[in-house]
Amino acid sequence: MEDFIKSVCVEDINNAQNTMFTLFKTLETANIGSLTAKAEMIHNTFLLNKSYEYIAQNLSLLAVLKYKADKSNYKIALNMLDDAKFLAENSQSKNAIKTNSFCWGYIYFCEKNYPQALSVLKQARNIPSDNSVINIKIMDLISRIESMEIDNSASSSVPHETEIEKPLVALLNVARTLAAETSLELLLKTVAEEIKKVLDADRCSVFLLDKSKNELVSKIALGMGTQEIRFPANTGLAGYVAQSGEIINIKDAYSDSRFNQDIDKETGYKTKTILCMPIWNMKHEILGVFQVLNKQNGTFTKEDEEVLIAIGSSAGIAIENARLFESQQMMIDQQKELFKSFIDTLAASIDARDKITAGHSNRVMMYSELICGTMNIDEKTKANVIHAAILHDIGKIGIKDAVLQKEGKLTDDEYKHIQQHVKITYDILNKVYISDEFKEVAEIASSHHEKYDGTGYFRKLKGEEIHIGGRILAVSDVFDAITSKRHYRDKMPIKNALDIIKSGSWKHFDGDVVDAFFKIHLDRLVDVFLSEVDSVLYDTQDREILSRYDVDALYNLLNKNEDELTNEEKSLIELFNRYYNCKAGK
Repeated sequence: MEDFIKSVCVEDINNAQNTMFTLFKTLETANIGSLTAKAEMIHNTFLLNKSYEYIAQNLSLLAVLKYKADKSNYKIALNMLDDAKFLAENSQSKNAIKTNSFCWGYIYFCEKNYPQALSVLKQARNIPSDNSVINIKIMDLISRIESMEIDNSASSSVPHETEIEKPLVALLNVARTLAAETSLELLLKTVAEEIKKVLDADRCSVFLLDKSKNELVSKIALGMGTQEIRFPANTGLAGYVAQSGEIINIKDAYSDSRFNQDIDKETGYKTKTILCMPIWNMKHEILGVFQVLNKQNGTFTKEDEEVLIAIGSSAGIAIENARLFESQQMMIDQQKELFKSFIDTLAASIDARDKITAGHSNRVMMYSELICGTMNIDEKTKANVIHAAILHDIGKIGIKDAVLQKEGKLTDDEYKHIQQHVKITYDILNKVYISDEFKEVAEIASSHHEKYDGTGYFRKLKGEEIHIGGRILAVSDVFDAITSKRHYRDKMPIKNALDIIKSGSWKHFDGDVVDAFFKIHLDRLVDVFLSEVDSVLYDTQDREILSRYDVDALYNLLNKNEDELTNEEKSLIELFNRYYNCKAGK
């Protein structure tokens, strides 16, 4: 019970935290009364759970909302911000401290106290934080202040737009990238490009520390191509910075003993000036190094160092987040592979029961995927249809061998028994908990014997009561059954098979699904026929001919009299039948 209460508390805090971030996002667009009501509601959640970091952030937000509701509340709002600052500093949360600083700056900005606002916001910018909402808002507000036409007498301390435009735009671009980009390579490329641009440098490299091999690695070395650079983490200037944590600003590279001149000798490049700075994470651990070469005009300045520090303070957090995202993506991919293996194993267990129907589920999956393609089914539903197709007969595990493998017509009792496999499929798949989405797989798989007119089984669903995936499987399942060899019969001639599918439209089958099936191109249909026939070679020229026609075109030709067909049409029918019957050669 205690664990349950803890989990509920964590969920409440997470929901409240997400709501708070949303309120900050909509601070200037949403109704103040509505925002205030929501902020007060989530404040109680934070208080109940003694979440001081979030209490501090939300109190800062409430101060801004109090001021925005009525500017005469200016002093009250500042007192609230003072209280929030005390809580933020005591919680030792960088996020809370940075949020509080932004709110001070925001109120100063609204009061048109631009110098004070700019001073507070610039200090806030350098505080490491993984709160992308606040990071972007700080950069946006600095941009707005520094790009305004402000009277010199009122704001002599505000730099002229031309002095700050380039670094500001770069920092804003970086902030937006850090907040949104999950690809580590793209993240580093954008950061390197912006650093190179804003510092008027010739080259910029971003090296990441590979602790397992004690090496510095970079695929992002602007001006040097895209080849990977890798070297020991204790060599060269970048290595020195990675080990010492110092910021190095070299005015003359060749006069500094730490500079390795061999690289210039190998490449023919002439290094003159270097700015090198470590990249830290929130724990102040070094993740890598920024190395910027050759200032275009003169040498790197203290302001250049400050710009690089401002970028690096957020870059370290974003790099760790991107690495975590890539690690999680790898885990997801592994889970998908495990899930696929699980499905394939279940499907193989069906094939093992009856060798003559082996491969049926895989072919139903392939036909269903083709139908989904012609119907433009969304990717999520398509994935569930594919999984359901592979598993649609898993319930046959519960059917007696004597019935499942009987050669000849089934008795009424035997037919009723084999119909139970759909209910068994439903029961089995509903007990497999992988995700909520998997419930849709169970629904689709167990609907493949339902009929559009409501006369199917096991639930006698009708029309659109049947999941669209189940309606797709119904066509695929019947088509494969009648075009495959069984214990008691050979495969049906293709014309007869297509007659059954066509005549079942709006009775057995959804007519739209039937129409989609008839739009499948013949070369794709042949792919399914040959999916398990290793000895048959699919001639490239034959494929090209078949790709020009769909199933509907073939069906129309099959319904013509022999003397009505042209030689080309006869050749097409002959070609298709050769592959349909899996006979190699011409």
